[in-house]
Amino acid sequence: MVAAVAMFACMDTTMKLLAEHYPAMQVTVLRCVTSMPIVCAFMAYRGSFRGIFRVRWPLHLLRGVIGIGMLSMFAYALKSLPLAETYSIFFIAPALITALSVFILKERVDATQWGAIVVGLVGVLVVLRPEGTNFISVAGLAVLASAACYAVSAIASRILARTDAPEHIMFWVLALMGIGALPLAWPNWVPIQAAHWPILVALAVTGFLGQLALTKAFSIGKASIVAPFEYTALAWGVAIDWALWDTLPDSYTLLGAAIIIGSGIYLVRREAVHAEAEHP
Repeated sequence: MVAAVAMFACMDTTMKLLAEHYPAMQVTVLRCVTSMPIVCAFMAYRGSFRGIFRVRWPLHLLRGVIGIGMLSMFAYALKSLPLAETYSIFFIAPALITALSVFILKERVDATQWGAIVVGLVGVLVVLRPEGTNFISVAGLAVLASAACYAVSAIASRILARTDAPEHIMFWVLALMGIGALPLAWPNWVPIQAAHWPILVALAVTGFLGQLALTKAFSIGKASIVAPFEYTALAWGVAIDWALWDTLPDSYTLLGAAIIIGSGIYLVRREAVHAEAEHP
């Protein structure tokens, strides 16, 4: 999950650069389409095209529809909300994944793990310092709905991992989201500039590696343990902002980061202790 978040942070950087020249929905389509050749090459190398159509279609279609809903609601919210506030609301997604893992996956989450996750959320709020007024606005509700869609998609991926190959899961989510997003982007489509092809290549590579690592993470790890590591996106965001835009974090950011990292380390240690107790 840490590797996935790192790759997605790099991918978001390329998307941000592309968003200066292309509509957001078109960038989303480019993210899916450009990764497909690498995904297909990877699957051909592993011989994973065998049985590509023998999958649990209802869950794959559900993930595709949910993905489009997540993207459209997130894009709607960005029209009126600052990016920082949007992220602060969306970061509730890992907590939703944890809650859903209890009811759907029947995973066990004890009180101390719940407490650590809450502490991590508090750290996110310290970093981003949201005013909270947008939680009752239409845009704020759209972000919350988008986060809920992401959580359901992650749980569906966890269920699919029991029967479907990780390569098939990755292939179909990219394919279905790309096909679904294309009609939304087509009315405002902008021709691709030749100078942006290197950025598109970076988008494809980081998106592929991130999706591969994410699928693998949820296929081999408990959702309640894997999900909180998405908070490390804040650390990568700070590092990239400093490297590319010469922006340094303030004291609130450093304090929030320390809280988030502390809660993450505790969750890892807690899981390790349980593993040692079960397998001495």
